[in-house]
Amino acid sequence: MAWYAYCIGEKQSFPALARHRKPVPLESVLGVSGNQVFLYPASDLAVIVSEHNPQEPFNQRSGVDHARVIADCFQHSTVLPFRFGTVFHDDETLRKSIRSNQRQFLGNIEKLRGKTEMHLKIFVDDCCGREIEKRLAAEGVGREYLSNLRENASRARERQTRARAVSFQMHRLFQPLDEEVSCRLMENGKMMLDIAHLIDRKCVERYQNKFVSTSAAMRECQMQLSGPWPPYHFVQRLTRTTHGPAQPVAQPVPAAEPPQIPMLEPVGAMV
Repeated sequence: MAWYAYCIGEKQSFPALARHRKPVPLESVLGVSGNQVFLYPASDLAVIVSEHNPQEPFNQRSGVDHARVIADCFQHSTVLPFRFGTVFHDDETLRKSIRSNQRQFLGNIEKLRGKTEMHLKIFVDDCCGREIEKRLAAEGVGREYLSNLRENASRARERQTRARAVSFQMHRLFQPLDEEVSCRLMENGKMMLDIAHLIDRKCVERYQNKFVSTSAAMRECQMQLSGPWPPYHFVQRLTRTTHGPAQPVAQPVPAAEPPQIPMLEPVGAMV
């Protein structure tokens, strides 16, 4: 039997596994393709899975269901999400993968226990115009081309400086435990900072209140907030330097407000 994998949690967080060594249904939770979700015991861990037909294709709804199951489990336990579309061929493949990565999984759960991710999007006016960049595409070589190239590099540095200033201001205001920041230029001429903050779950309400006051005060910016989320970006931070089968993979998952979700890709799984 093939298993579709959602995430890994702590066995102790699911009382239904206390007296069972075989997969136990997670009551009232359906996953991809409407299949029953199971808690699969693996030593001190619980792997959240559902039965899967390898011939059945995934679609956008599958991604929504994947994210929803992870969010449901996050209400009960610290979770380490699997990449969307991760399937184990059979029980032996699943058990082997968990065994070979168990120490890393347990360590990551310990580091992320009691924490959650808040996701900020901040839109600010571009501090530079884009006319020079557009001209470069039509020009090949020559003095003017090299001059424009230098101007583009200067503008890129100005944007980086502006983005760093805004992200530093957000860090000072929200005081997260950890953060992941990216920035890109939008077609509408604005810069978008995508900021993931790791915080204690008990501080979510305080964080939300701080967002309300900050977005009202910073009229030069447009701000959006989503969360609390499972700590997707910080699973990546913990695993990005690890050599071995469990490597992070950037994968967008359709959801209400989808972050770029890095997830675990275990050995022996079909992706």
